[in-house]
Amino acid sequence: MTTSQTEHLHSRLSRFEDMFPGYRTEIVEGNIMMSPVRAFHAKTVRLLWNLLEPQVAPRWQCVSDVAFPFSSDFEFCPDLAVIPAEEEARNLSAYSPDLIELAVEVVSPSSVRNDYEVKDRQYAARGIANYLILDPCKGHLATRWNPGPEGYRGRDLFPYGGKVVVDTAIGSLSIDTSGLPVDPGAPGV
Repeated sequence: MTTSQTEHLHSRLSRFEDMFPGYRTEIVEGNIMMSPVRAFHAKTVRLLWNLLEPQVAPRWQCVSDVAFPFSSDFEFCPDLAVIPAEEEARNLSAYSPDLIELAVEVVSPSSVRNDYEVKDRQYAARGIANYLILDPCKGHLATRWNPGPEGYRGRDLFPYGGKVVVDTAIGSLSIDTSGLPVDPGAPGV
């Protein structure tokens, strides 16, 4: 994808974000997807950011809700992504997905398929080493590693309630899931 194509794609999303505040906008399978942001979603992102930031080396930084254009059919805004600090310091609204070492998504009722299936395939095919899915609807953390063309070959599922250690290229990350919110209105909770 050329720079002008990326800029055009990102400008399309920016127009929608301005028109519909309180919604997260991405391009998934060539369609513009808008998801309302819920309180537990933002709280989960904030708590995870606070857990991860002191654990990553200074050469890495967390970013949230900035665009990563994959192609004309996919532009994702991960809830949290770990990228090189020198790139984060550029303060851009869009970055190359090749910079992502760790991608994190927080599931909302409208994003289940995108987070568990579409992004699993796209993130893995792009070679993103680790992908974490935090699910306040089900109260668990799904870890993905060993990316391949059809998705991640390594998968684990941990119910909220304890510490989970995730080994990544940026180091071993300890995630205490006991304080993460679980949606009391979600089915099966």
